Amino acid sequence: MRQSENFTYEVGGRTYILDAKQAKDAFDAKRVINGRQGPEFNVMPLKYKWAYDLYREMEANHWLPQEVPMFDDIQQWKDPRVLNDREKNIIRIGIGYFCAAEGIVGDCAQTIIRENLSAPELKLAVGRHVHEENIHTESLLYMISSLGINPHEVTALFLSLPSVMKKNQVVTAHLPKLRRDLDLSKTENKQLFAKTVFGITQIMEGTQFYGLFLPILHLMRNGKMPGIGQMFRYTLRDESNHIELGRRLFLALTEENPDILTPAFKNELIEFMRAGVEAEVAFVDDLLPQPVAGLSPDEIKRFVHYNANRRLIALGWEPIADSKGEVILDNPFPWSSEIIYLKKNENFFETTVTEYGKVSNLQEVKNEDELFEGIQI
Repeated sequence: MRQSENFTYEVGGRTYILDAKQAKDAFDAKRVINGRQGPEFNVMPLKYKWAYDLYREMEANHWLPQEVPMFDDIQQWKDPRVLNDREKNIIRIGIGYFCAAEGIVGDCAQTIIRENLSAPELKLAVGRHVHEENIHTESLLYMISSLGINPHEVTALFLSLPSVMKKNQVVTAHLPKLRRDLDLSKTENKQLFAKTVFGITQIMEGTQFYGLFLPILHLMRNGKMPGIGQMFRYTLRDESNHIELGRRLFLALTEENPDILTPAFKNELIEFMRAGVEAEVAFVDDLLPQPVAGLSPDEIKRFVHYNANRRLIALGWEPIADSKGEVILDNPFPWSSEIIYLKKNENFFETTVTEYGKVSNLQEVKNEDELFEGIQI
């Protein structure tokens, strides 16, 4: 159809003439930021189809914490013959940090990232991201209440443990400068927004969370705290989608706004990642002050560096070295690749290799893909 043509049809003797050019102009005006702002929330036609694909994948991975049994965890938590003090410290500090950290991610994704986007399909995907952060927070409340951990202790840990305070300060120091009415026509504000997307999804979720979760998954792998391990495993499956959403969003943002990614700003982001890694390395010393069977603090720190380099390489950037000058590109925990990244056909209720009731949902995505092909105005 030529751009100048209108959509015309008749029903019951009434003729409808729809302005095709107006619709095409609305599509062309879609942007990550500073795009068309209309009263409607119309995702079609999709300009950022990758965002909708990620939305559907996140939707297909939906889970509920209360459906994960905690009986074994409760019994193990009470039995000193099963968990030693160092292992309980991993759980206590892990839950304590993550309980509030997920709130930071969810609130930032909602009030800063989503509110400043203009394309509806991007808002849709980030909205799902926010919803999943709520589920993660709910899972942590479920863990705390099940184990009988004092919730005031959780708050105190987040507010007074120096390594936790440092982690949060590094990632959130620039956030007060962001407001809903931020003028995103200015390069410095665009860069501030890009820094937030990068910091929340690539540093906090993509690097720091992985170093935190690995010891908990190590315990699960050895038959300890299986319910908590399973919820963290599902959470990490969600996080992998959040990281990819942030990566694609960052790339689309900088492609549409070439004034953002100057050499100086790119260096600033790389130093931002270094600071995030350094804060996480210090946190590991509190999380695991001494080794447990099959796991040492130094190995976790290497894992943190490995994940940081994964994020940088995925953006097309050079990896960074650790404090000893080593560039870590190999996963020090090969088992983590399987246990962290759940296969699509793992059963939610049994943790066996069967489908968690989402086959039809994923098939719908495929069918919709076929429908979207060739849809042009």
